[in-house]
Amino acid sequence: MDRLATWISRLFGWAFLFLSAFVALETIMRKFFNTSLQGADELGGYILAFGASLAFIVAMIDRAHIRIDVMHARFPLKLQALIDWLSVLTLGVLGLFFLYVGWFVIADTLEYGSTAATPWRTPLIWPQSAWYAGLAVFALCSFIMAARATRLFLSGRHRELAAEFNAKTAEEELKEELEQLQDR
Repeated sequence: MDRLATWISRLFGWAFLFLSAFVALETIMRKFFNTSLQGADELGGYILAFGASLAFIVAMIDRAHIRIDVMHARFPLKLQALIDWLSVLTLGVLGLFFLYVGWFVIADTLEYGSTAATPWRTPLIWPQSAWYAGLAVFALCSFIMAARATRLFLSGRHRELAAEFNAKTAEEELKEELEQLQDR
């Protein structure tokens, strides 16, 4: 899963670097040549939608989803395990919900043959398919993680469950940042 998160982060980063270069080129062309490539905002919207679906995956794998954990560490281990297990199951349900609602968007686009109301007139099925694929990968990863958490919870391996699915503590985040700093 860590390799997947790394690969997705790089893809997301390259997409935003490309978008930045495109916007810079668009700005220079407008300023100095009084012309436009048109569509920078459209492309930005597509990349942002696709990137958001990818960001869900990275946040889930890196345990970076926001959770209020002020009291969590003070609970007994079994209660912590129950809360962590339920949080992972909830992410699985969220992934399923995204697939369900996203399918209606895709179906409507296919039914109406929708295109963007921009100079590019992009068939919306292309960017929406990329967005939906990102949601599908998120759902798949959330199901895999939910299955793992369920196996750990039901077998009573609460310490392993906590190690893999607890929200990161401030100390863990600091340690991770320092390790990444040394790697650079």
